[in-house]
Amino acid sequence: MKKDLYKGQTTDYEALVKKISGSYVAAQTKTVNAVNANLLEAYWAIGKYIVEFEQNGSAKAEYGKRLLETLSKDLSLIHGKGFSLSNLKRMRQLYGAYSIGAKPSHQLSW
Repeated sequence: MKKDLYKGQTTDYEALVKKISGSYVAAQTKTVNAVNANLLEAYWAIGKYIVEFEQNGSAKAEYGKRLLETLSKDLSLIHGKGFSLSNLKRMRQLYGAYSIGAKPSHQLSW
């Protein structure tokens, strides 16, 4: 509907548009932040699973197994994008950087 339909109420109409827009933008922002926090926790957990599997309870990982290459291929077949070799390496690094203490989403601020 056009503003001219509300002659005499233009200020009220503009206020309504601003309220609706503000609510919508606030919800979008909250959603993006929640998704980012959840993905960060998932990536951290994936890194943890990889490190624990690689180390198999020992203090040092055995890196000659091509684990990440195989995981990348298999997870990409199942889930599509997001599991490239470089992404899996970054997930492992994320866990290494934040392996002790609170969840990374609590340690990092946006």
